[in-house]
Amino acid sequence: MYKITLVKSLIGRKPNQVATAKALGLTKIGQTVVKEENEAIKGMIVTINHLVQVEVK
Repeated sequence: MYKITLVKSLIGRKPNQVATAKALGLTKIGQTVVKEENEAIKGMIVTINHLVQVEVK
């Protein structure tokens, strides 16, 4: 399980990064979601790794 927290703003980011964050359920700074570990989620995290903080549970 991944605990993913949005720590930086999506304003001014590339459209694919904004779409990835929204697909993960992250819309506001400080918002946290818990997701299963799989290749799709890992790829999404890599795409926006500079905007999020990830903890492995």
